[in-house]
Amino acid sequence: MKDTHIIKINFKGGIISPGELYNILVAARNCGLMSVRFGLRQQLLFDVFPAKLNALTNELNLLDCDYEVDKDIHPNIVSSYPAEEIFITHTWLSEGVYKDIFDLIDYQPRLKINVSDCNQSFTPMLTGNINWVASPTAQHFWHLFIRFPKTNVVYEWKDMVYTNDVARMSAEIEQKIWENGDRFIGKEDAPGDELYLLVNRNNYITKPVTDKLKLPSFTLPYYEGLNRYYDKSWLGIYRRDELFDTGFLKEVCSLCLQTKIGQICSTPWKTIIIKGIDEKDRQHWNYLLAKYQVNVRHAANELNFQVEDNSADGLQLKHYLVKHLSNSDTRTFGLCVGIKTGVKSEVFSSILVRKRPLISIGRWKFFPVYDILCARDFNPNERTGSVYSRRNPKILLPEQLRRAILSFYAHETRQRDLRSDKELKKEPVTKPEEIKYVYQCIHCLSIYDESVGEPGYSIPPQTAFEQLPEKYECHLCEGPKTDFVKINVKVLDLQTI
Repeated sequence: MKDTHIIKINFKGGIISPGELYNILVAARNCGLMSVRFGLRQQLLFDVFPAKLNALTNELNLLDCDYEVDKDIHPNIVSSYPAEEIFITHTWLSEGVYKDIFDLIDYQPRLKINVSDCNQSFTPMLTGNINWVASPTAQHFWHLFIRFPKTNVVYEWKDMVYTNDVARMSAEIEQKIWENGDRFIGKEDAPGDELYLLVNRNNYITKPVTDKLKLPSFTLPYYEGLNRYYDKSWLGIYRRDELFDTGFLKEVCSLCLQTKIGQICSTPWKTIIIKGIDEKDRQHWNYLLAKYQVNVRHAANELNFQVEDNSADGLQLKHYLVKHLSNSDTRTFGLCVGIKTGVKSEVFSSILVRKRPLISIGRWKFFPVYDILCARDFNPNERTGSVYSRRNPKILLPEQLRRAILSFYAHETRQRDLRSDKELKKEPVTKPEEIKYVYQCIHCLSIYDESVGEPGYSIPPQTAFEQLPEKYECHLCEGPKTDFVKINVKVLDLQTI
């Protein structure tokens, strides 16, 4: 008999109403549940003892709440909405566009749907079966990537699709795949062109794809803490054991309602984000964090890991590896390290640590070993890659992972050198380029650029750093002015998230 049942509740795109979540948490608390979790697909998860299962499902039924018990027939719709405005700027894809799409998806998909902005790498783009990526140039048009179920085959659709047709085309594509499962499900030779011809494209507004969409390089922002953006703040909360105290979350919901915040976002990193916090309300959020002793300043090499859902074994392995990386003072910036201990699970990662038995006899498995795999160009959105090392015993795994991480930085250096060589060949010899300096916070690596200033905080362009008031502080982590260092902008190799 299983120790616990898993109840899953989907919130489209990871957007959760504080009022709705509060009622669900009250139901959970009434049934003795002291904690809940969030999953990789931005869903809510409960671990329920058998004796409490009927009581909790009865409570959820009274709330008219859709849920599944020990099943994932209807995967949640993943979106990059949680990153909108705080990690993604200068894009046509707004909050209203996301919500229009979610409202139009008026059925429960059985395939995984991802809805992503192309100007980010915070949420995975191609881990779904039907992956919509906003065009960087054509407003309200979407690139489409089909990853056929139970395969790593990715097919890029020949047309871009208009926003209002994303939901209807998703439904038709799903229908065609299920109707022709012998061609499209579990087949490594699944014919994308055949699926393309099966869909009645005359029913939709489309544009032909003239240039293949270039997926962004991976850069994971520091996604926790109470941070400023424009004239507001956002709060990201990560839990090392993935467990969120139900009492704490109830107070989070209450504070959202009191301060007129209409939504909470769950992320693919099993965290939550609260956006739109007014300056006058920051003290209330700091008090709530202190009351429950919630730490929001974890090391980056811990936040850069992603572990499959419902995996105590994976979490234990993560803590083991993080400890070794910390002891060896290994840099992991720019990487996502995945832990995979299950056969069917899927994890978003630049470097994947995969556990498997060395010997299997029926259901019996003996001598666990670990493979290390690298995504192509170490970009988690790329589905193909290479095996870095095989059959590592656990005692050797941390050092092998460290070496794989070093290979990532060696790859980055080679790519940067290649770009520099190409630029030198293209450009004639001219006078030495003037060196540009910026000022960088030593804590969170935020940048102050004198040529840009910070208009959102009433600091106009061309304001010298020395002219900033002594009480100036980092608008992300609140570090003091004295903790900024002058640095050559070329050293940073800045990339847009």
